[in-house]
Amino acid sequence: MALPACAARALGPPLQPEHRAPARTTCPRRHSRVEAELAASQPGSVAASVRAGPPRGVSHGFNSRPLRDEPIKASFSLAGALSAPLFALLPRGCRRRMNDLRRRWDLGSLCRALLTRGLAALGHSLKHVLSAIFSKIFGPLASVGNMDEKSNKLLLALVMFFLFAVIVLQYVCPGTECQLLRLQAFSSPVPDPYRSEDESSARFVPRYNFSRGDLLRKVDFDIKGDDLIVFLHIQKTGGTTFGRHLVRNIQLEQPCECRVGQKKCTCHRPGKRETWLFSRFSTGWSCGLHADWTELTSCVPAMVDGKRDARLRPSRNFHYITILRDPVSRYLSEWRHVQRGATWKASLHVCDGRPPTSEELPSCYTGDDWSGCPLKEFMDCPYNLANNRQVRMLSDLTLVGCYNLSVMPEKQRNKVLLESAKSNLKHMAFFGLTEFQRKTQYLFEKTFNMNFISPFTQYNTTRASSVEINEDIQKRIEGLNFLDMELYSYAKDLFLQRYQFMRQKEHQEARRKRQEQRKFLKGRFLQTHFQSQSQSQNPGQNQSQNPNPNANQNVTQNLIQNLTQNSSQSLSQKENRSNRKQNAGQEQNDSNSSSGASDYIGSVEKWR
Repeated sequence: MALPACAARALGPPLQPEHRAPARTTCPRRHSRVEAELAASQPGSVAASVRAGPPRGVSHGFNSRPLRDEPIKASFSLAGALSAPLFALLPRGCRRRMNDLRRRWDLGSLCRALLTRGLAALGHSLKHVLSAIFSKIFGPLASVGNMDEKSNKLLLALVMFFLFAVIVLQYVCPGTECQLLRLQAFSSPVPDPYRSEDESSARFVPRYNFSRGDLLRKVDFDIKGDDLIVFLHIQKTGGTTFGRHLVRNIQLEQPCECRVGQKKCTCHRPGKRETWLFSRFSTGWSCGLHADWTELTSCVPAMVDGKRDARLRPSRNFHYITILRDPVSRYLSEWRHVQRGATWKASLHVCDGRPPTSEELPSCYTGDDWSGCPLKEFMDCPYNLANNRQVRMLSDLTLVGCYNLSVMPEKQRNKVLLESAKSNLKHMAFFGLTEFQRKTQYLFEKTFNMNFISPFTQYNTTRASSVEINEDIQKRIEGLNFLDMELYSYAKDLFLQRYQFMRQKEHQEARRKRQEQRKFLKGRFLQTHFQSQSQSQNPGQNQSQNPNPNANQNVTQNLIQNLTQNSSQSLSQKENRSNRKQNAGQEQNDSNSSSGASDYIGSVEKWR
């Protein structure tokens, strides 16, 4: 059988026959291929066992017996002689040669041999190409041609890995759509301390001008005194989560006692049987379900001190706090909550000492609840309290006649409500935004000097975010809540300016503390320098005149007094020279030296 030239080169020289075996190159053609296959298919034949042999890739071990140079025992019966395979009757050398040919012409071995030779040839070619390139670029520094076999294998592995990575990258990111290939993906931007949790624009442009008093919010809240924190909880603004933080996640000398299975917690002042927090989870809905600004300002003082005599009531400070949310998200969240059966029928809506009548505040549904209502029906109701709810709950309704719409025109009523809500929000002790949880936590801690145990978590995926609306519906919701949109824009601007102002103030205080610390260290250095200098000048006199341990301090004080006298003399000289207007350059140097000495002396006297 003739082999192709490429296959012969890939397979190498033929295997040499064993010792004492005839060196034949071809097998005698005594039997056809059909007879050999028929002999190998018989289960009890020797050829079948020889053909089966060990598994491919497994060498002969003690569990498998190789073909021996022993004569095959003939069968004693006629049936055995007739059923003996024709392959077993071949000469021993021919059988071995046929097995060698079968193993050499195995397809897997041939592919492996071709792949190995091909990769070796490819690596050899790449080595010469790279050596030529490096020799032209680096000249005598390139020594790729003298690379040993190990470096060749390493180079081949790197080339194959690069090709594999290119194939995978083209499969994952076809064309130019892959953003990973851009240079900005490999850059590491510096984290912005003012970056919002919702990944919006980090640097905002202020729209409103606020004074320092509006931006600086630092309440002197004494939990052991008589002050009270009042939480105004607006529906679907994340107030439930924030209320739980107030009673369960705040560091206090006497933490709130929260029992399992109960919504309300007992939040008493240290050493007193009196609460410091007026909220849903501490006192319950004492002034009605989701009481607004108008209800709380008239209800809370009477609720807390109503049983006491007016002359015995303490002078309390009521610190109002609240949480706001994006109007569109809040509106959709309330619609989904109403769909599930929420009604808030227990809300009192007390204004001017009475609740509204059915004519002043009609209902949008006739049954027990409004469950299952579509969004269009929810938006079509003109008496829906979800419209501009945040402005209504933060404004003083007594200014517009409560819920009586006939007191003033609608345009004037809306203007008064919006201005009242903005004023109340600005003068509140604290307010936060649902979209900025970490900043809300930071501002509350800086305002009340109270720290939370664990940080707030920003949940960007809510029930409102799962509602898919088109642009027309969104514009209609913004139109129904145009007052809330104006109030939220105002609140967001004030909130972010307060956050930035507090951060800058914090950085300034840290810088001032570092400067004071450096001055203190310089003063200590001067003090030790003076002590060592005085001891070196008069060692015997110090020991004889100052037997007490405070001798060094007396010497230091004398030196400081001398320095102060010298500094005062230099200051007087400075004034005289400035009056005479002579020697301007020398005057500047003397003033700098005198001021520096006075700073050091002042720091020493301060930190002593």
